Amino acid sequence: MKPSGESGPLLAGAAQVEITPPAGTHVAGAVCSFRPAEVVLDPLYAKAVVLESEGQRIALVSLDITIITEEWSARLREGARKLGLDPTAVMVHAIQTHTAPGVGHFMLDPDFPALPAELEWVHGGQEAYAEFAIERATQALEQALDALEPVQVAAGSALRDGLAFNRRAVMRDGSVSMLGSYSSIQYPLGPPGVRYAEGPTDPEVGVVCLRNSKLQMVAMLLHFSCHPVSLFPWPVISADWPGTWAQGVQERFGPQCVGLVLNGSCGNLNPWQWLQPDVRSDHRVMGRALAETTEKTVTTLNFSDGAQLDHRLTHLPIPLREMPPETRESVQKTMEEHPQPVWSSQEPLVADWEWFRAASLWSVELARKRSPELLYEIQAFRVGDTALVGLPGEPFSEGQLALKIASPTYPTYVAHCTSQYVGYIPTREAISRGGHEGTLSYWSKLAPEALDMIVERSTELLKEMFPGVRG
Repeated sequence: MKPSGESGPLLAGAAQVEITPPAGTHVAGAVCSFRPAEVVLDPLYAKAVVLESEGQRIALVSLDITIITEEWSARLREGARKLGLDPTAVMVHAIQTHTAPGVGHFMLDPDFPALPAELEWVHGGQEAYAEFAIERATQALEQALDALEPVQVAAGSALRDGLAFNRRAVMRDGSVSMLGSYSSIQYPLGPPGVRYAEGPTDPEVGVVCLRNSKLQMVAMLLHFSCHPVSLFPWPVISADWPGTWAQGVQERFGPQCVGLVLNGSCGNLNPWQWLQPDVRSDHRVMGRALAETTEKTVTTLNFSDGAQLDHRLTHLPIPLREMPPETRESVQKTMEEHPQPVWSSQEPLVADWEWFRAASLWSVELARKRSPELLYEIQAFRVGDTALVGLPGEPFSEGQLALKIASPTYPTYVAHCTSQYVGYIPTREAISRGGHEGTLSYWSKLAPEALDMIVERSTELLKEMFPGVRG
């Protein structure tokens, strides 16, 4: 009898194609300011892994970018369809490095009044780069398909603390602040007014290994959860800690090994160690630490010749938050008076914050006019006893932890920022406190119950895919 989750022979192919942008391309991740790329610290890649077993095929694409929108995910999936892949079996993931371009317009609603071509970056992305990145990502998929070969598979996890930190500090008055690095001279007794970190982190380091008949690693699917913002806000190009992690895996297991990072739900997690002074996050140190943990994990794994493959994709209607009438009137008045960006008087190509706040809120209203609900895509893959879940936007870590506990199988790894950008997805309590992630805006527009709804529906999908599997 085959072990649980094992099926017929498993084939895998992997490839990576460079998507480093040219100088001057807008680097996404900053609100309402133009950041033209000036220096490349390390190249960006589109990485693809295709798995096949008993007629089933699934594909994962991980892009070293900040964001991808629904429009461009659809274009990539259409390219995958032309290659013979089922579009619903293609998971498209952005690692969310804040030192890379975005793919698509995500900062303002598609129905927002048109802006001049030279101000396209205000929407968050530039079409020329998006076309380039998606073309290269499709090439990576094609190369991965061409490279299919028999493999063995193994999965396992480790814990690594001290790399990611809950970035929402609850203050004495109950409000929330996002704190960064500081010196012991500046705050010898720690940041004033802080009571505690609002929520948990997720220290799980996940590894899925695909090994060929020569005992070479074809690819590794790598899971950890943290905002890649070590280099933010510098106008540089870098894949941040996911890039260093993938590079470290290649150094240890050979240049043929594609390290495809699935960054988990990290809407409230940063690499900034704000409870200790004189500490500055370093993407190279973090990536090397994760590669070291990966190497140790691999030595404990037992490989199987086959793995059952399956996939699910569904859309969950989630209500959009409503704007108070007085706020709507004020925002509408601002947009009528200033339909085009108002610029900061201090810096060129930095939009005035009050104008951008109004534009963001008006974008929520435009979305509500189309529909009071957003169709949220949830995608799930089965690879043997391993579950891979794709969740759009930036869910808080509490949701990922709840899903991992509720899942009928182990391990369960989540990739956030998949397929469409929908903004932050905080807990109900976090929304009540506000802060950057919780205050109503285009990047925080889903109803307070959204995270609970997503966890519940994702759990249902996994139970459909893993009947009778012991977690």
